[in-house]
Amino acid sequence: MTLEYLKKATLTAQSGASDVHDIVQGILKDIEEGGDAKALEYAAKFDKYDGNVMLTAEEIAAASALVPQKLKEDIQFAHDNVKRFAEAQKATVSDIEYEIVPGLVAGQKAIPVDAAGCYVPGGRYSHIASAIMTVTTAKVAGCNHITVASPPRPDIGIAPAIVYAAHICGADKIMAMGGVQGVAAMTFGLFDLPEANILVGPGNQFVAEAKRILFGRVGIDMIAGPTDSLILADKSADPHIVATDLVSQAEHGYNSPVWLVTDDRALAEDVMNRVPALIEDLPEVNRDNAFAAWRDYAEVILCADREEMAACSDDYAPEHLTVQADDLPWWLDRLSCYGSLFLGEETTVSYGDKASGTNHVLPTSRAASYTGGLSVHKYMKIVTWQQATREGSKRVAEATARISRLEGMEGHARAADVRLAKYFPGENFDLTPHG
Repeated sequence: MTLEYLKKATLTAQSGASDVHDIVQGILKDIEEGGDAKALEYAAKFDKYDGNVMLTAEEIAAASALVPQKLKEDIQFAHDNVKRFAEAQKATVSDIEYEIVPGLVAGQKAIPVDAAGCYVPGGRYSHIASAIMTVTTAKVAGCNHITVASPPRPDIGIAPAIVYAAHICGADKIMAMGGVQGVAAMTFGLFDLPEANILVGPGNQFVAEAKRILFGRVGIDMIAGPTDSLILADKSADPHIVATDLVSQAEHGYNSPVWLVTDDRALAEDVMNRVPALIEDLPEVNRDNAFAAWRDYAEVILCADREEMAACSDDYAPEHLTVQADDLPWWLDRLSCYGSLFLGEETTVSYGDKASGTNHVLPTSRAASYTGGLSVHKYMKIVTWQQATREGSKRVAEATARISRLEGMEGHARAADVRLAKYFPGENFDLTPHG
């Protein structure tokens, strides 16, 4: 591809990352050995909060009472959308059985994991939507126990809207504990929680590293880095909307890449001219994040045609991918590497982030080249089973014995031999691989 960079990033998500492995490993080890007391010690140090860790029903009710009714209705609307979409996703996986050969039936079952641990960020921004996305999907999947861990603010606790969202979406326990200590508490089953089978939800670099280290001991949704977004736009796109959408995602954090890929130079230049004023108009924290992200991580790429644009996008494998271009069906059919796709001006990543129904916990840092985002399926184990008649096992036993002997696995072969001898005592079988 002969790409022309009208704006080139000076940093990448990888170059901006800190090596936090040793710190996180040490905290996890301390908490596993020290239990509840050590987790509380780290909570006091990092959360600077000494209130009740496991919220009571009365505390949940009190927090919910602080949420304005209009916001409650919006949270319920978003929850309903996510729930319906998750139910539709769950319906795509069913228990099956299939007769492979006469007398041998195999099948699959979709079984939800028992306990899910959902991390909901609450530091710089109160991620109400993360509570909706993680808890709702776990509930629809059929998890028996769902814990939410969210960082409390000093002398305040968890943001009331997060408490309310987690509660109405189906959380069994809500824990006022953030960071590595919150992840550890869910994993190790502290504070009388069941040990989590899976950890889900976004978080800072320390939370992400904790999940990376714990993966294998527990399941995780994905290993996530800074959020990223790419917009594909042609000459039909509205430059003001394109610029606004780029800035809306850059506010996530100082290291959140945003990319514009287009085949129209005039559009690209127009968008680049609009972005600084849109950033300047944001509130201070948002402005500082968006300014740094645009300065250090953003790229504007000029391509020859739409095929080159699509190829460039697939190479970047963005977490969020927006198409503001003609012939949307062509793009839907052509594009193959993204976490979530937003087709046309009438939808936006912000919709998916908050309320439209698809999940906002998505693969970052090119992980969309091999995985999708959080869904009801992430909480489910697809397991298999089989059952056979004696006649149905006959040919399978012969093949198993011979293949096993060729591999040098005599014990496996004899497990087949004894069945043939028992079920068909009057028959002779050549069970050597070179017969």
